[in-house]
Amino acid sequence: MHTKVAKSPTAAECSILDAIWQLESATVRQVFDHLSSQRKIGYTTVLKFMQIMISKELLVRDTSVRPQVYRVAKPREETQQGMLKSLIRQVFRNSPGELVLQALSLQQSTPQQIAEIRKRLDEMESASHR
Repeated sequence: MHTKVAKSPTAAECSILDAIWQLESATVRQVFDHLSSQRKIGYTTVLKFMQIMISKELLVRDTSVRPQVYRVAKPREETQQGMLKSLIRQVFRNSPGELVLQALSLQQSTPQQIAEIRKRLDEMESASHR
């Protein structure tokens, strides 16, 4: 029986994605060096996660070079949007408004962030009246 592999990245996989987004492309050693400067993690653990991430289509691997180089399969924004869509559907009853209200209630936003939120809401409201 074929089991479907979940496509959403785990927290550990998000750390690897973030490292590769920053580096643009990287070997396992480069990702390991990046992550191990922040916390204790094993090289083989990073390698195993990256292998799993290939099967989840989160990473692509260039096998024509040695050592092999990894890139993210999708841009950061596309990955974030996919994760948010899933979260909104599964946790917030398909209500992006509930997600935003919960997020805003968790911590204080800066005046700049509030201004950006207002601007985005104004743009959305303006677009809905066209």
